Amino acid sequence: MILVTGVAGFIGFQLAKKLLDSGQDVIGYDNVNDYYDPSLKEARLAILKDRGRFTFYRKDLMDEQALAKVFADHNPRLVVHLAAQAGVRYSLTNPKAYMKSNSIGFFNIVEVCRHHRVEHLMYASSSSVYGMNEKMPFSTRDGVDHPVSLYGATKRANELMAHTYSHLYDLPTTGLRFFTVYGPWGRPDMALFLFTKAILEDESIEVYNKGKMKRDFTYIDDIITGLMTILFSPPQASDQWNDRISDPSSSNAPFKLYNIGHNSPVNLMDFIKEIEKQLGKKAKINFKPLQPGDVVASHADVSGLIEDFDYKPDTDIKAGIGKFIDWYLDYYN
Repeated sequence: MILVTGVAGFIGFQLAKKLLDSGQDVIGYDNVNDYYDPSLKEARLAILKDRGRFTFYRKDLMDEQALAKVFADHNPRLVVHLAAQAGVRYSLTNPKAYMKSNSIGFFNIVEVCRHHRVEHLMYASSSSVYGMNEKMPFSTRDGVDHPVSLYGATKRANELMAHTYSHLYDLPTTGLRFFTVYGPWGRPDMALFLFTKAILEDESIEVYNKGKMKRDFTYIDDIITGLMTILFSPPQASDQWNDRISDPSSSNAPFKLYNIGHNSPVNLMDFIKEIEKQLGKKAKINFKPLQPGDVVASHADVSGLIEDFDYKPDTDIKAGIGKFIDWYLDYYN
């Protein structure tokens, strides 16, 4: 039995679908909030509910009693915690939402997992934890002590909390630092979705830092392939680890951190040109300065996943953007 929080979200939905297709029983947990269009979340849920072997709870992470009851009733052995308040820019105007969902919500998850002796807690971190780091590619062996957004700070706090529970209660935890995930059924607040919608509707798109940005765009199928492999391989305590080893991604507790990205950053303007090409339509661009909380570039060092799981992301932006646009045109008719 596998429990997936944030199951109505982009990655949670795609992972749950893959798990169901592989014959797993899945418990979904999501409050289906209105951070973006809830009808998109409901459409994802409708697909999952048609698959069978899927049980859904429309509950909030703040509801400790509801969370405890779900665990008591189903006793999940594996937990994938993807529920969170997403978005860097939104954290500038609604910081309390991040403290509730990403901090208290995460605490409630690790607590219930340790009481029910969960075999593996895999959770979403973010490339945002790298903050002011300038050394590229971003490596899990580097320190991440200078976040530039509250979102990034809460994700780093999650990693530290996870390690504490791994150490104190022998709870195996794996944190995944996602790098700009995109694809069909993606979030409407992400660049590909926003740009596609605006271009089709003859509206201008906002491009920050005069377009001088790079992102390690990672296609959803590559992400899900990685998650499916990692989930069934809980981390082991390393008997080689000590505090003189500069590797924050491992421990003498059953704890691990991985970057999960494409390991091939793309210039933002090249990304936009590919969208224009596939839509057959030019974008109206409104260049704006770099936004507070944003970083100029991201580049994932995925050597940890390659070494441990032979991870090979292989979807380039031409194929990935094409698949997204096909879905978008079909879904929005």
